[in-house]
Amino acid sequence: MEILCSLCPGQGLMARPRCAVILRSGGSLPVSGYSLSPPRFKAPAFPNCARRQSRMVVPRASLFVQQQTLEEAKVALIRIGTRGSPLALAQAHETRDKLIAAHSELAEEGAIEIVIIKTTGDKILTQPLADIGGKGLFTKEIDEALINGDIDIAVHSMKDVPTYLPEKMILPCNLKREDVRDAFISLAAVSLSELPAGSVIGTASLRRKSQILYRYPSLSVSIAHKFGF
Repeated sequence: MEILCSLCPGQGLMARPRCAVILRSGGSLPVSGYSLSPPRFKAPAFPNCARRQSRMVVPRASLFVQQQTLEEAKVALIRIGTRGSPLALAQAHETRDKLIAAHSELAEEGAIEIVIIKTTGDKILTQPLADIGGKGLFTKEIDEALINGDIDIAVHSMKDVPTYLPEKMILPCNLKREDVRDAFISLAAVSLSELPAGSVIGTASLRRKSQILYRYPSLSVSIAHKFGF
């Protein structure tokens, strides 16, 4: 999973996300774990830069968290943009929980909002993704919302992210990687090796199709288009 940021300066103190790799326009910085370190310095004041109204984007900005409490009405709402699939929402909620764990003031009601955005890949379910655009189908609308200031951070599955990020955006951190093994579900066998020749396997991934056929050429693999991962 990746988290993209494109935030306005002057909204509080800067906290540097720690993760496997932090990508910015100036390069990458390997670090370990995932947490938000204590604020390092006071950002300059921009009185006309309200989060809800601003469309200013700073490529090198990291995640800004206001030092004041919500009771002081000085903490702007952090809006996390995500798809609405179960996997996407699980990742967005994990991101929210990590932020709250690092900054207790964000636990206040309304401090963090999860914004569900429907992408092109969510709308088109009857065609192979490669036929309608391939990469970016599950990220484009979310990235546009980020650039336009409608959300403050975007959470994507890394598998959905194009090789090149849109301008004005950075990839500041990745959450800890979970188990990468694929799951096999069958009513007749406990593994692919037990399936008879000619058995049809359904998957939504061209990568999985290639891997299955490489190891089990006697099987048949069908690409399903209605899996909303």
